[in-house]
Amino acid sequence: MYESFYGLTSKPFQLNPDPSFYFASKQHRRAMAYLEYGLNQNEGFIVVTGEVGAGKTTIVRGLLNDLDAEKVVAAQLVTTQLDAEDTLRMVAAAFGVGTKNVAKSDMLLALEAYLVDITRQGKRCLLIVDEAQNLTPRAVEELRMLSNFQFGTQALLQTFLVGQPEFRRVMQSPQMLQLRQRVIAACHIGPMDQDETQAYIEHRLKCAGSQGLPKFDAGAFEALFEASGGVPRRINSHCDRLLLSGFLNGKTDFQRTDVEQVAKDLREETQAASPMSPVQINEADQGAMNPEATDSAILDIDLSRLAMDPSTADQASRVIADLKSSHAEQRMIRVERSMFRLERNNAALLSLLQQLVDAVRTKQ
Repeated sequence: MYESFYGLTSKPFQLNPDPSFYFASKQHRRAMAYLEYGLNQNEGFIVVTGEVGAGKTTIVRGLLNDLDAEKVVAAQLVTTQLDAEDTLRMVAAAFGVGTKNVAKSDMLLALEAYLVDITRQGKRCLLIVDEAQNLTPRAVEELRMLSNFQFGTQALLQTFLVGQPEFRRVMQSPQMLQLRQRVIAACHIGPMDQDETQAYIEHRLKCAGSQGLPKFDAGAFEALFEASGGVPRRINSHCDRLLLSGFLNGKTDFQRTDVEQVAKDLREETQAASPMSPVQINEADQGAMNPEATDSAILDIDLSRLAMDPSTADQASRVIADLKSSHAEQRMIRVERSMFRLERNNAALLSLLQQLVDAVRTKQ
């Protein structure tokens, strides 16, 4: 929409992961090194975690693009709250192994036969499990059992587990002991620092064909880091809105005040999506039944109705404002996670449907 206004050839801050825009921050280089190390080991599990929007999917897609299809057969699985057997069926389907009306034992035999056949061809099989935090303990155990498949002394399947930070806690539970013993490397992708945030923005603009526009001064870069926390997806959402605002107002140079206004607009939109209710002092039972409603209500207090001196009221106002900002950020993160999971689930479903269509065409 605004690309031509800034002389760009593509949209620089789209939310969908695109390997062509990959930016090698310190955190991402470390994660990529772990993945490449895992590939060379050709066994066990590699675990990569990070916040929503940290760039996990971009790294995985970049790795997949670099794989030699003559040497590695890769399958990607996006998990939801499935039981163990359904997870196994999704693994088999991801590799193109038939699962319809097949008992679990026969499905495992068919999957093992497929993996052996690929190994005999001199290739390796790689399974990438995304959104791993959604796996149930039983599903994780089934994946661990798949790692027992061997052809002579060679492991038939290697697995990358990619998930959000809560998966790290899952991994530390007592029932995950056997899986932890199979993990050969694990890393966490944290946010970028301020310098990397600026370099990330400049990199994406360059990839989108920027010839000097738009321009950000030092204050704008600093404000973008503060608003996004150095998380790539949040950087993208703020920058995208900033460029849209500039386009609508005929502006190509941005300062701190421009970024702060955009950040304020995004916070208000998030709050509008989850409107807060007034405090109901005499209805405590409502809060007990709905803690989230109570949290919102606590933040919407008319201080003029309370007997306190101006200094105390001012201090209370600042505390409440901070709480509002914190709750808005938490709601934004929850919304981002829900949208991202829906996007991933749709992609997985489309991939599965395409495989089914291809299978029908082959039979015909």
